Amino acid sequence: MIAPVAVFDLGKTNSKMFVFSPEGEILDEQREAPAWRNHEGFRVLDDARLESWMRAALGKAVTEYGVEGVMVSGHGCTFALVSGDRLTYPILDYEQEPPEDIAAKIDALIPSFSETYSPRLPMGFNFGRHILWLENVRPDVLEASQYILGYPQFWTWRFSGTAVSERSYLGCHSHLWAPLRNDFSSLVDQRGWREKMPPFVRAGEVVGDTRIALPAGEARTLAVHNAVHDSNSSLYCYRAAGHDSFTLISSGTWVVIFNSECPFSLLDEERDMLANVSVDGAPVPTIRFMGGREFDTIREGASPRVSRESLQAVIDRRLFALPSFAPGGPSQETRGEITGAIGSDVERAALALLYVTLMSDYCLDLIGSRNTIIVDGGLVKTGAYAEVLAQLRPEQKVLSSDNPEGSAVGAAALAFEALGGKPRPVECSVTVPSELRGLVEYRAEWRDKVEERRQKARSRS
Repeated sequence: MIAPVAVFDLGKTNSKMFVFSPEGEILDEQREAPAWRNHEGFRVLDDARLESWMRAALGKAVTEYGVEGVMVSGHGCTFALVSGDRLTYPILDYEQEPPEDIAAKIDALIPSFSETYSPRLPMGFNFGRHILWLENVRPDVLEASQYILGYPQFWTWRFSGTAVSERSYLGCHSHLWAPLRNDFSSLVDQRGWREKMPPFVRAGEVVGDTRIALPAGEARTLAVHNAVHDSNSSLYCYRAAGHDSFTLISSGTWVVIFNSECPFSLLDEERDMLANVSVDGAPVPTIRFMGGREFDTIREGASPRVSRESLQAVIDRRLFALPSFAPGGPSQETRGEITGAIGSDVERAALALLYVTLMSDYCLDLIGSRNTIIVDGGLVKTGAYAEVLAQLRPEQKVLSSDNPEGSAVGAAALAFEALGGKPRPVECSVTVPSELRGLVEYRAEWRDKVEERRQKARSRS
């Protein structure tokens, strides 16, 4: 009989643990915010603190639910360098930019978009860029490192002692992977890193075990499953549920939009478009923007739940939020701007919601989405995002996930399938479009302003 599994969904902003039954039901969840510290001029993860919380959460899950396995789903911009049983350098925060002189040197080494389908992005959004930065200032660290691990695989290694690679993570805008060749990029061989890449194991497979202390004092051994990239885990969740041709909007700190029907010729590296790689190694056309972060920035602490009345007020008063309020995305040449006077926190939240919806709609056009749309993640919980999107795109069916934790659900499915189980597929509900007056006209004005600002910025550069 298959026992419950604990899944850690480790984002940049929030770390979550879910306990899943073999049928796919969430039995419990716990949350913790990751902490960061300074080290030699870098901002780095306090991995010891996060591990302490993870182990305590696992002890509780074993005691209360009989958990016998652990699986991790992790965000896609971070790496770890390890040797033996230790980190050779702390894990870098991806939101830090190398100094200009170093950036010029390392950026000259980055392979072409036609090879990696990974656009050149700021900071460590391409984690190969941060490896180059660290190699430039601390070459001894790379030399002393036995393995380069993706962030989720760091936790697989931390718990099991087994170093492995995984395709969905290495293939997520890292500059380290050539998706059409299904092999490492020229950068890996140019820098001599191939020998530091451990063997590939499919996400979900058991790679070892770990001992977890329980609150009562005894210990229990748990199976450790190979980890997975969070957005690709969401994609797997809905493919496992039987969806074939669809566009997935996976939302958290980032809004990541996959459309497997998009031709690669549409991918524009200047618009934060790329090829992600599925858990089975297939390239998947993708576009993204930091929508969760931008939503929080615009609403400034206002409740994320919005009403039809507040949305209508923002449209009627022609209040606009214009991109971008965070790095990356399809309009990264311009800085975020709000036009018009916001009257209340309710209006501010409505403006934030409209902004993220309009940006999503904009991205859907760029990536050629004409098929069914599935909305997963935090945006489902706003209560209005999918409805407004459905009004903007009447020719497409818009589905909202009945369980918005798609990355965790997909990770659990991968773990259970490796054990011979098959949890119930996640279900989706058809979205009824909103009926906001003047929404289409509001979108047209918003897009005109976006393109005008973008063209001005490009003409100055």
